[in-house]
Amino acid sequence: MSDQASTFHAKSTIKAADKEHRRKINFNIARYNAVVPVGKQQFTDVHLARERAKNVKWRAIETLDKQLETYEAAATKNGVKVLWAETAEEANEHILRIAREKDCRSIVKSKSMVTEELHLNKFLNKHGIESVETDLGEYIQQLDDEPPYHIVTPAMHKSKEDVARLFADKLGTPPHLTPQQLTLVAREKLREKYRQAEIGITGANFILADTGSIAVTENEGNGRLSCSYPRTHIAIVGIEKVLPSITDLALFWPLLATYGTGQRMTVYNSIISGPKRREEEDGPEEMYVILLDNGRTNILQNPKQRESLYCIRCGACLNACPVYKNIGGHAYGTTYSGPIGSVITPHLKDLGEYKHLSYASSLCGNCTEVCAVKINLHELLLDNRAEAVESGAYTFGERTAWRFWKMAMLKRSLMDLASGRIKGWVVNTFVPDWKKHRSPLHFPKKSFSQQWRERNR
Repeated sequence: MSDQASTFHAKSTIKAADKEHRRKINFNIARYNAVVPVGKQQFTDVHLARERAKNVKWRAIETLDKQLETYEAAATKNGVKVLWAETAEEANEHILRIAREKDCRSIVKSKSMVTEELHLNKFLNKHGIESVETDLGEYIQQLDDEPPYHIVTPAMHKSKEDVARLFADKLGTPPHLTPQQLTLVAREKLREKYRQAEIGITGANFILADTGSIAVTENEGNGRLSCSYPRTHIAIVGIEKVLPSITDLALFWPLLATYGTGQRMTVYNSIISGPKRREEEDGPEEMYVILLDNGRTNILQNPKQRESLYCIRCGACLNACPVYKNIGGHAYGTTYSGPIGSVITPHLKDLGEYKHLSYASSLCGNCTEVCAVKINLHELLLDNRAEAVESGAYTFGERTAWRFWKMAMLKRSLMDLASGRIKGWVVNTFVPDWKKHRSPLHFPKKSFSQQWRERNR
């Protein structure tokens, strides 16, 4: 068992037994489940909308090289400086170089899962640059020195009382503030950070190839401030976020809003095409876009797993997954948790180290059912399991056990021989993990075929 698998089992065991944790997460997911059906009412045929979105992403990913070249040419024409990063380290070095050129000491950052891949805040702090999260949920998590818990809702696992205690501990506020008061405290602190920052960093929900733009959607306005208030704007985007045309947003923005938060449309939707022009008073003087690979081309070259690059990060599969709802986001130990994280992480990182995530699923198919772009997530999890076996990423014990299982399944006499006490003794003796949280297994003394022969002589 890999170190990552051991850590996952330990964390998930603790979280699954934490009833208070499960109460909080299920309370928040229940609120999500109540509003998503309302958001879906805006579509005449929501299944057709999802199918069309999947087809758009299929075309974008199948022609990804051309789409990215088209975007780079259009963005450069708009005055954007486009940089390419094959790895997280290369992306961090790009940002550090820009920060040093600007003599930057302070950065404001809007919500971005890609920057979580880079562990950007820690990297910048190590080089003497303050990086402050401006999304409220991310700000809460940064104060608590925790990574995001959920793709869309970073602090989903915290109650309002938890946040009040955290603010009291870290910011010296009264310990019983209401959510409205806590929000005003965060707003006051963060507005000062905007005034100080030389650089603003954002992610992007979509790259628009035809216009050379990026599209950012959010609910707080912090993303719009981060990309317009500081003199320099840096956007870091995974290469899979490309859409062929700006007109595709008419489909993708409502889908992302509905499946992400249950809204008809998120509050702030921005299309950013470059730095401010001479006739404009507001906006950054310079804009950089860093196009990040960091393992995505590993998925691109895999004919089966390529479909996972269609993901628009709505988080719907996390909210639907019975495993996620029991163990939460942090137990996964990865940037992307839940079903989509279990699919892509073994390919973004290392299949041998992270193959256990593909087994952290009941294979109920609910993740596929709720996916905004109809990714066959449960089938991709099965493909991951098959690839792990084909690549030799399994132990001697697993290989031996399955070999005996195959022998028994192919021969009725061996199957009958293994029934009853022998089967029970083997499972209860050589599969010790089963009994950690369950009672011993007791198999029937006689197999079905034996009972059939006796009853129908």
